[in-house]
Amino acid sequence: MAQDYHEKIPKERHVSLCPCKSKRAYQDCCLPFHQNKAHPKTAEALMRSRYSAFFFRLPDYLIETTHPSSRTPTLRKDLENTLHHSDWKFLTIISTSKGLKEDKRGKVAFIADYYWDGEAQQLQEHSRFRRFKGHWKYLDDKGG
Repeated sequence: MAQDYHEKIPKERHVSLCPCKSKRAYQDCCLPFHQNKAHPKTAEALMRSRYSAFFFRLPDYLIETTHPSSRTPTLRKDLENTLHHSDWKFLTIISTSKGLKEDKRGKVAFIADYYWDGEAQQLQEHSRFRRFKGHWKYLDDKGG
């Protein structure tokens, strides 16, 4: 996961605002998660870090942060196809339910604007998250 990270993202990007729209610098927000130097403490933080991983095209992070029960045999191929065709532009968190430090489950509703092969798209999702071995993982989009 961290091995090819430095090749993908220029160092100047570390000090600019994080694509997850937290209003924090990337180096102080999602970068430590992407480098496996820290783990998100809430479901929302994991969701934001996954959005940033889509933005930066980091399939290994997306696979690692998917709950094992949701990892399909084609997950890598599906993610790589998505990452190849999409350019993520804006994230809006609509609501959260549970998913805090002391919780075992959580939900995050969001809207993500992106381009698919140059055509504007919008993803609206109610994601479910569950802890696995103490860390938050993306479970599925059936939280609505």
